[in-house]
Amino acid sequence: MTIGIECESLEGDSWGVARLVRELVTQLAARPELRRRMRFMLYFRRAVPADLAGLDPELFTMRVIGVPSFSLYYYVVLPLRLWFDRPAVMFWPNYMLPIIGPPYVKSLVMLTEDVYREMKNPKLGLRYRMAYRIFAAGWAAHNATRIMAISHASAAALGRLGLDATRLVVNELGVGPARQVPADPGTYVLYVGQAFERRHLRESLAAFTELAAEDPALRFCIIGPDRYEPPMIAETVRHLNHRLGRTAVSWRPQVSDDALAAAYRGARTLVYVSDTEAFGLPPLEALSYGTPAILADVPVTREIFGDHAFFVPSRDVDALAATFRRALSDTAARARIRDAAPRILARHSWTRFAERFLATVNDMTR
Repeated sequence: MTIGIECESLEGDSWGVARLVRELVTQLAARPELRRRMRFMLYFRRAVPADLAGLDPELFTMRVIGVPSFSLYYYVVLPLRLWFDRPAVMFWPNYMLPIIGPPYVKSLVMLTEDVYREMKNPKLGLRYRMAYRIFAAGWAAHNATRIMAISHASAAALGRLGLDATRLVVNELGVGPARQVPADPGTYVLYVGQAFERRHLRESLAAFTELAAEDPALRFCIIGPDRYEPPMIAETVRHLNHRLGRTAVSWRPQVSDDALAAAYRGARTLVYVSDTEAFGLPPLEALSYGTPAILADVPVTREIFGDHAFFVPSRDVDALAATFRRALSDTAARARIRDAAPRILARHSWTRFAERFLATVNDMTR
């Protein structure tokens, strides 16, 4: 049985969809017994990333479409290619389902409620909004064989948006084992992830300045690309460091996995105050290193963490600053969160994600 996986995201950065796809492929590669009954066809737009070139050729087939335009690749050439390759199932993790694909290829599409918000976001380019409206909320939502939600909270939100519950499958994301790397030194608050406006990095930095004025050793470390419109991180970092008279805030748009692990391990707390997420990996990754998170109190964070995080009652700067202080100083709460970490992490692993993916594919091909 041939299973196709759309992998264009692996040719870029390691955030979001790319992280999910890379972890899935890694888990599948660790199961040589699958060779007896499955073959995975990985589709790329321009080239196969170097770290995937050595995958088992008996289990994986690489398909490079070789077109410069994402739109041409995703909506035209790749679906046309499927007419010839004829996989039993095609996994589309990038939220959108092309219209001209063959009807005999069953489709598994990852979809989140964020797509519905973004397609109405005036700050997002018109062509992106139209793509989400046509190929995600339109064609995928109504025509995909199965729709994969990455949390129960997200599945419930998709149901409220009118998606057919009988086609929804929940496959929660996971984390791998903590890397054995030395911690970054110092006392710092950490932000990890793409800096969208809904994640309130700007407000978190404003709250941090209140604490930084009181504690000259405290720093704020940002890891992730600037997705604000217009971009604001570089100028904000420069302004805050000038105002505080020291290098209190740092920003790295991209780091290696080892550098990210070192940042997680050394941080006093991770701040990830997002109004809406289908899952949100950084707080769970931080917890795997014993680092508690400051989170918005929304359904998905309660689903994953229960009471084992520092929840922000509102997004105003005073509330954020008060929660920062508690997260940094409440040793009893910090110990309670660390004690709960093994139970939380046991429910969320990439091994279990791959197992549920395979179970879904098997169910789709009965």
